[in-house]
Amino acid sequence: MICSVANSLWLAGCLPELARFRRAITRVREEQEVVLRRLLRANADTEFGRDHRFASIRSVREFQERVPLRKYEDFEPWIDRIAEGSQSVLTREAVHVLEPTSGSSGASKLIPYTPSLQREFQRGIRPWIADLFLHHPDLMSGQAYWSVSPATMKNRRSVGGIPIGFDDDASYVGAWQRRLVDAVMAVPSSLRHLSNIDEFRDRTLQALRRSKNLRLISVWNPTFLSQLIPDVNTADLWPNLKVISCWTDANAAGPAASLRKLFPHAEIQPKGLISTEAFISFPLTGHEGAALAVRSHFLEFIPADDSSPRLAHELEEGQRYSVVVTTGGGLYRYQTDDVVKVVGRVQACPLIRFVGRKSLVSDWFGEKLNEAHVGEVLRATFAAFGITPSFAMLAFDETSYVLYIDSEEPDLAPVVSRIETELRRNFHYDYGRFLGQLGPLRLFRAPRAAETYLAAAIAAGQRAGDVKPVALDRAGGWSERFRGNLECGGLPPL
Repeated sequence: MICSVANSLWLAGCLPELARFRRAITRVREEQEVVLRRLLRANADTEFGRDHRFASIRSVREFQERVPLRKYEDFEPWIDRIAEGSQSVLTREAVHVLEPTSGSSGASKLIPYTPSLQREFQRGIRPWIADLFLHHPDLMSGQAYWSVSPATMKNRRSVGGIPIGFDDDASYVGAWQRRLVDAVMAVPSSLRHLSNIDEFRDRTLQALRRSKNLRLISVWNPTFLSQLIPDVNTADLWPNLKVISCWTDANAAGPAASLRKLFPHAEIQPKGLISTEAFISFPLTGHEGAALAVRSHFLEFIPADDSSPRLAHELEEGQRYSVVVTTGGGLYRYQTDDVVKVVGRVQACPLIRFVGRKSLVSDWFGEKLNEAHVGEVLRATFAAFGITPSFAMLAFDETSYVLYIDSEEPDLAPVVSRIETELRRNFHYDYGRFLGQLGPLRLFRAPRAAETYLAAAIAAGQRAGDVKPVALDRAGGWSERFRGNLECGGLPPL
């Protein structure tokens, strides 16, 4: 009864935003212009706004001309000043939290969170939840497991006294709705305060075992859930489980396929593209890909050929773009480096799928391997051979790149050969092979590799639930961390 009432109230609170989103997807251009005007007007009287003359900007083109594309490093001096206590630097609203990123592709960043940025996240969360409940009404009668991660830092504050990190992952959904989420949680969010990962897992699993009416599971990394659940009959343990929401795109495809085998009675719903910095897209039942959250932030997209940025209504189906966001947290024309592919439309709103990270580049000898490209090579190769590894990643080791893979396929030599051939279409990689700076791609069979990678990421300071599956890792030394051995030397040297 408690679950039904709490979920019904949550749905009621989300329905108005779903209605606004449905109107917005019929007029994407106009909706995005409204978002931009709101941000410029709210932040004209800030240091950043005055420097870029926000008050006199009258069009998207003027905004693009006055504000250059930037990355986190470009914003860091402003964010450092905010952390020291300065006001009205990037936003008129006070920054109430500096939220660390997961740090999966580099050093952790501190993202300023304002009330406006939280409302922008809620404009994406609420239509997703409403759509989910409307299409799966059975979810409303039971409990949910919303992944929480053990805290990697406690009671930290910046020099200026701003808290670093939210107290609770549920903070994103909003104050009163957070209480409704807590009411249906199968696992109490207080477990995030446990610093011992083994105790965290044991206590989480105990709570899940007690939840006989579990209906919904929402995690980020499918491997996180796979490692949490022992080898049991999940249909007997949670017979009412209906939906699992998790990453399924890019290098999460293999782990997600493993999760489908572990939970054959539940639907796996792909998550949209969400990061600490921005809420980009969310899934809609019955549609491929994820719909752009056109009411959340002002969005721009850089085509694969690095030509002029496109706006949301200008995206072309089948094309790839890297994402640029302008948010209520003070990130203006911020390059997230997420690469997406447009896979369709709902009304006038593009549907996208995450491809990889543009900025994650491994470059030991000038080979400039890009994570997005490597991911596409791996996925295309595995599809060609009809295999679905539960883990696959390239990383440099000593003299060459190594394919670390967890797969039951007996003969992977042809797979290695195909991947090497595709990698050599990259001029810089091919030149490194020609010069002998890089040896041929090698194979390392790594049983339970996902578990090892997750443990290594946690040891490096990442939160367990936020660890992203990657197709390419810039660090070396993985042959010493994974169990297993090099099985073959790949292709013969030139």
